[in-house]
Amino acid sequence: MVGRGELVDRAWAVIEPSLPVSGCGRRWRDHRQVINAILWKLRTGSPWRDLPDRYGP
Repeated sequence: MVGRGELVDRAWAVIEPSLPVSGCGRRWRDHRQVINAILWKLRTGSPWRDLPDRYGP
């Protein structure tokens, strides 16, 4: 289930191929989760410290 204001599967299918793939170093956080967190931040104008838990730290 997609939350309000989050990327729907169709939009994600367009964006995902343009994102970098994890190379060397530690494993990256899920790109979709990060983009949804950024969209939440832009939509609400709230500070990062108020980010909902579903987006991770």
